[in-house]
Amino acid sequence: MNVEEQWTSIYDYFTSAELWTSLGLAAFKIVMIIILSMVVARVANNIVERTFHNSFREKAKLKAPLVSERRENTLKKLIQNVITYVVYFTAVVMVLSQLGLNIGALIASAGVAGLAIGFGAQNLVKDVISGFFIIFENQFSVGDNVQTAGVRGDVEEIGLRTCKIRNWTGELHIIPNGNITQVTNFSVHNSLGVLDINVPYEANLQVAEEVIMQVLLEMPAEYPEIQATPQLLGVETLSTSHIVLRAIIETLPMQHFGVAREARNRIKTKLLERNISIPAPRLVMYNKQEAEELMQESVVRGNARE
Repeated sequence: MNVEEQWTSIYDYFTSAELWTSLGLAAFKIVMIIILSMVVARVANNIVERTFHNSFREKAKLKAPLVSERRENTLKKLIQNVITYVVYFTAVVMVLSQLGLNIGALIASAGVAGLAIGFGAQNLVKDVISGFFIIFENQFSVGDNVQTAGVRGDVEEIGLRTCKIRNWTGELHIIPNGNITQVTNFSVHNSLGVLDINVPYEANLQVAEEVIMQVLLEMPAEYPEIQATPQLLGVETLSTSHIVLRAIIETLPMQHFGVAREARNRIKTKLLERNISIPAPRLVMYNKQEAEELMQESVVRGNARE
């Protein structure tokens, strides 16, 4: 075949109606696949958006505790991302199929590569799965005070791979979700402030209890975070030098520290006004030389009397 015949064959191939018909049909299918994938992804994401919006609104009406908009948004974004990835991955596979590529070989290669990566990223997968269940099961939310993995503090961020917890001295701890195996959440239920008040044995116990109860009953009017009438439980301990009276104050979660401090301050002031001192350990020191002189003087006085 000479050069002229080759050019003629090429020209006939590119000008044939069959080629352009097949190319046009393939291009049309690819465009339709892209458009449909975008529509499906948007519709599915809108359904997720509406579902979470209605769920959050119903919880707000019920005034359910620990309603966390950020947690809802995190879970919503997670589901929307999964839907988007699945839809677009399917669209890419269909487009490659229309281009005549061997999808089976590509999937097999991707499977081998994914398996190799998976063996090296077991901890990452563990962290992501743990993060999903932390969010899905509402174990804790942003702003909660929790203790986990040897750290206690306020949750600042919940991610799919890590959680960020800041303790009360300001340090930020970033903990992989896979290490969060047990959580103590201090923000789920009301907190209890425990007051142990030391009263000397020589004091009138009934008067001391009346003073303490007076202070406790005055506080709810000034502190709306107090959720129940404070209680004086009575004598908790009989120590060698004083009596311990115990009182409790129920407050909103994590509000008991400030309320308990103020209660102790007021109780101390009122007890002192009633001449009831707060017992404290005392150390008496004697000068050895002075003690010997005093002893000799006492001996001399005793002999003189005889």
